[in-house]
Amino acid sequence: MNEKVSIIVPVYRAAPYIAETIEMVRRQTYRDWELLFIDDCSPDNSAEIIQHTIEKLAGQAADERQIPQACPDMTQRIRLIRKAQNEGAARARNTGLEQAEGRYIAFLDADDIWLPEKLEKELAFLREKQAAFVFTAYEFGDEHARGTGRIVKVPERLTYRKALSRTVIFTSTVLFDTEKISKELIRMPVVESEDTATWWKILRNGHTAYGLNESLVIYRRPEKSLSSNKFVAIKRIWNLYRRVEGLTMPVSAFCFCMWAFRATLRRL
Repeated sequence: MNEKVSIIVPVYRAAPYIAETIEMVRRQTYRDWELLFIDDCSPDNSAEIIQHTIEKLAGQAADERQIPQACPDMTQRIRLIRKAQNEGAARARNTGLEQAEGRYIAFLDADDIWLPEKLEKELAFLREKQAAFVFTAYEFGDEHARGTGRIVKVPERLTYRKALSRTVIFTSTVLFDTEKISKELIRMPVVESEDTATWWKILRNGHTAYGLNESLVIYRRPEKSLSSNKFVAIKRIWNLYRRVEGLTMPVSAFCFCMWAFRATLRRL
């Protein structure tokens, strides 16, 4: 029985975080996983760091058996997939979906942090709910990924109509069961805020997302970026309402007001 979790990480200018990301995944208490790094033609040495780490871990596992998390097939368990050209995070994640061998799909951004029990607890929650799509609460972190104590709580259930007025699903918290939801539906559209557009697409097609209200992820978010991102976020969410979802002006305005209110509360 395939119970593997495929962890998909788009890579672009991620060199400062790669080593930490690999070690973090290796420390997961759930052991049946594969880690797919999708190099989106990153101009830094991210790919070289990944390849070097894979070779180092494989050698240590074969020669010394000194690392509890290591295994002889490390070169298969952690994979580096190089894209021919830079196409953005959405297409990078879609490439990972095409290469994934696991029943379960998890997205992880290279600069975010998973607590060691993230996969184990979230997978148990998914099985308990018999769900296709689950997500968790998360904590805002500083530029060093140190928790700030500001935790975004999540609802127990989220339908399409409810999701339109709240962007509470964070990419690094999601988990999918591909026996209950097709990879095609999980594929991300190439639009701004592609992650939110994906969650809405899935929910619009009749699925319900279930929220585990326990913070298992730290969202690395430098303080200096907060104000500059507000206007970008406003433009993107409005574009999703009008151009992607095709909502009417009154419905878009209502959803936008509710979204803005909840977004403000999250930052207090």
